[in-house]
Amino acid sequence: MARLRGYCWQRRLRTLAPYVKQDIMDQAIGFTDRRPGRKMKYTLRQLQIFLEVARQQSISGAANTLHMSQSAASEALQTLEHGYEIALFDRVSNKLTLNAVGQTVRKEAQSLVDHALSFEEVLKSHKGLGHIKVGASFTIGNHLATRYLADYLSQYPQADVALEIANTPEIVTKVLDYQVDIGMIEGEVQHRELELIPWREDELVVFCAANHPLARKSSLSTRDIKNAAWILREPGSGARQTFDKAMAGLLPDLNVYMEFHHNEAIKNAVESGLGIGCLSRIVLQRNFANGDLVPLRLPRRNMRRTFYFALTRQRYPLESVQSWIDTCRSLDA
Repeated sequence: MARLRGYCWQRRLRTLAPYVKQDIMDQAIGFTDRRPGRKMKYTLRQLQIFLEVARQQSISGAANTLHMSQSAASEALQTLEHGYEIALFDRVSNKLTLNAVGQTVRKEAQSLVDHALSFEEVLKSHKGLGHIKVGASFTIGNHLATRYLADYLSQYPQADVALEIANTPEIVTKVLDYQVDIGMIEGEVQHRELELIPWREDELVVFCAANHPLARKSSLSTRDIKNAAWILREPGSGARQTFDKAMAGLLPDLNVYMEFHHNEAIKNAVESGLGIGCLSRIVLQRNFANGDLVPLRLPRRNMRRTFYFALTRQRYPLESVQSWIDTCRSLDA
């Protein structure tokens, strides 16, 4: 190294570590040396080999771990030592033991290799900007998410977007298990590791087939509600949670005739005259417009609810997650 010329060998040993650290840092973060003509004498791969040899005290063991030949590992280590005219190991009884210089360099090398790997992950994350895994409840996933997806991909055409659709409890589990980056759910969930961000308002609607006897009524009485055959979402779903809350005081007297996990199954059963149902207005808009299903009015029953974004509190927020949230909000504005 240019700044060490003219110094005695012992002085070089005492000053080696700071220069190695700067060299590695320069390479790891891509800085150009400010001293004209200076050329770095090492690679990050050499440092990784050095660290593995130090850990195993064996070149052959290090080479095996790093999936390279023993001769290539030995040559890389020798090149590192010769480049700075130093010895990093004492060779005793077929073992390589770090000497004083090696022990000093090891600490700095480990720190800086870790830094370089971390920096590489940052670069990879930006290369994959927009990549996201979304979990959505059935109502949101089947009737809203595809519209958001189209707009999102117009902003990030190279993004890899995965959409998983399930009921609210399953989506919450996927969020907490880091199987998805963000959840879009219908019901309120209490969990200390879960963050719920209010997103948009929604309303459940009770409905029946156009030829059902209740279709002619302006509103349902308490007796109508108790006598009806109800076709509902499964317990635990966001829609069922809102329905049960709205029907407080009447639940023990209700005739829950059928329960389904899917909205389309409920609509088909109701249209066939098997009973009356209760789903999000979002799910029923086209059916109401076509006239094959009709809304029923229930006085003094609050069917309003909120959709939420669900995130885990423990996870560092991804840029793509915020971009997804912004896309959803902008389309709903």
